[in-house]
Amino acid sequence: MVFGRKMTRSQVENRWFLVFLIIFQAIFILILYRGSTSVVPQDHLDIPRPLDYSKTEDVYTNLSLYIRGTDNTSMQDCTSQTLINVGPLTITFDMLPSEKNIIDKNPYVQLGGCYRPQHCVARYGTAVIVPYRNREKQLRHFLYYLHPFLQRQQLHYCIYLIHQAGSGPFNRAKLLNIGVREALKDEDWDCLLLHNVNLIPENDYNFYICDGKYPKLMASAIDKFLYSVPYRSFFGGVTAFSPEHYLKINGFPNTYWARNGEDDDIAERIQIAGMKIQRTPFSLGRYKSADGKQVSGPRKDIKPAEVHTRKTWKDDGMNSLDFKLLAKEKHTLYMNITVDVGAPPVQSSQDKREGNKT
Repeated sequence: MVFGRKMTRSQVENRWFLVFLIIFQAIFILILYRGSTSVVPQDHLDIPRPLDYSKTEDVYTNLSLYIRGTDNTSMQDCTSQTLINVGPLTITFDMLPSEKNIIDKNPYVQLGGCYRPQHCVARYGTAVIVPYRNREKQLRHFLYYLHPFLQRQQLHYCIYLIHQAGSGPFNRAKLLNIGVREALKDEDWDCLLLHNVNLIPENDYNFYICDGKYPKLMASAIDKFLYSVPYRSFFGGVTAFSPEHYLKINGFPNTYWARNGEDDDIAERIQIAGMKIQRTPFSLGRYKSADGKQVSGPRKDIKPAEVHTRKTWKDDGMNSLDFKLLAKEKHTLYMNITVDVGAPPVQSSQDKREGNKT
């Protein structure tokens, strides 16, 4: 072999092509894992492609295969792959399930709406926090579908129902803050799932875990918006936060009474805190709404609410949370936390006039 011989033009071109290919692959991987936060990484899941929503399975399919472990000392950690996940689920609201029916179909759910896998040790702990008042029918549909949905994912979880007492203006944001505070008193949860009671997930590969370094929009494709969202920056319906992320942004504002805007406020807080928003892929983040509203496409007149977060986020949130705990009761299917959130401040005539101008 002669080491001093010059390379041919073809050899030079091939070598540069290999160098270019290696650089391109390195850049692609860097973008995928560091630069892109619009899609949640799903590399640890063996998700079948494509997902066919014309063929769905009952959410209780093969759930009985998860039997009680006989020797807790020898149980292994749950794997990231489950034996019974099917992907697209059949969701219908034609029949209203009774509470007894839901309890009978979920025999391993413990008092307080909590569950641990019977055959393995859960790798994740998730608190599902639901702001609530007077929506009994939607609640029953929610519990009927969500309990088996979470069990299919081999999670340790509890469902917290944060019930606003009285007839004053509903304050969803404050109820979520209360739910987070009360849930974290019980356990050091890995993930906080903030969940509207009317939204039901349609795919059991939409894992209810905080598996990224940023907060996550779970409901990225809602049926009443033709499996889209009302506007590009939407961050509501169903979202996931680690406790650290939630406290980093000081939680939700407590000052949104009977009006929308708290989701846009918290989306702004995420940016202010130097984080980004992850979004579950549309193919996985599909939800059906149980509120009976007519399905329609995204409305062009819906826009993000005007918020003043930069002026208020440090002082309005978890660090200013004020409420009265009326009851904390363990029901069979959920933990019921009834609270008095107070009343909205009385607006002066000048404040009302200024509010009408905006």
